[in-house]
Amino acid sequence: MRNPRNEPLSSDKADRTPTGKTPPERKCVLTGRHDARGDLIRLAISPDGDVLPDVLARAPGRGAWIGVSRADLEKALGNGKLKGALARAFKGTSLRIPEDLAERTQAALTRALTDRLGIELRAGNVLLGTERIAQGARSGAVTFLGHASDAGTDGPNKLAQAWRVGEGAEGTGLKGIILPLDRAALSVALGRDNVVHLGLTDPIATERVAGPLQRLMHFLGHETDDAAEPDDGAGANDDIDTKGE
Repeated sequence: MRNPRNEPLSSDKADRTPTGKTPPERKCVLTGRHDARGDLIRLAISPDGDVLPDVLARAPGRGAWIGVSRADLEKALGNGKLKGALARAFKGTSLRIPEDLAERTQAALTRALTDRLGIELRAGNVLLGTERIAQGARSGAVTFLGHASDAGTDGPNKLAQAWRVGEGAEGTGLKGIILPLDRAALSVALGRDNVVHLGLTDPIATERVAGPLQRLMHFLGHETDDAAEPDDGAGANDDIDTKGE
């Protein structure tokens, strides 16, 4: 998940299934745009009729998908466009949209990322501590370098330099990623004190982290090249899925 030229976190390889096939697409109910299912956020209806984020796409029953930022979601909530889009997608279904849906969605996306980082730590794929990360980076063992949002500049710059040395990429823009998590959130997620930097040491683990990280960053508006306006609801049959698929 190296990103020296501010390219998307995902890659052609990550955008394909293990069989080499292009992953299934879903349609955003707000923009009308089709994207890979893993790039979108599923909304599901609870037994009580509440529309809730289902970021792991595991809830049973019907679901609809969105691929917009938090700011766009809040706008769609305020002007009624989300209500209209979901009414078209879930025809005949009584539903309620919580006023704090955007906040709940961000919390769920953040939890998906922190849970994944915790899993990778337990699997032995995470380096913590500046010296351990620097040593791993210089030896070529680091496949991803991340920093807390409040990390400052000295530590990230020094580790990025060590990483470039290890990769034989001196003079390039290879550097780590500023995570949408501060050191307090990282420390809780990884069960350690004062986690400011982390390195991943496994390419497959890096791909597993890339998915939830990309979706959270997109939702927070850290990308600027893929904004789209809501459509008029045409083709609403493409907006819905069943049984969490």
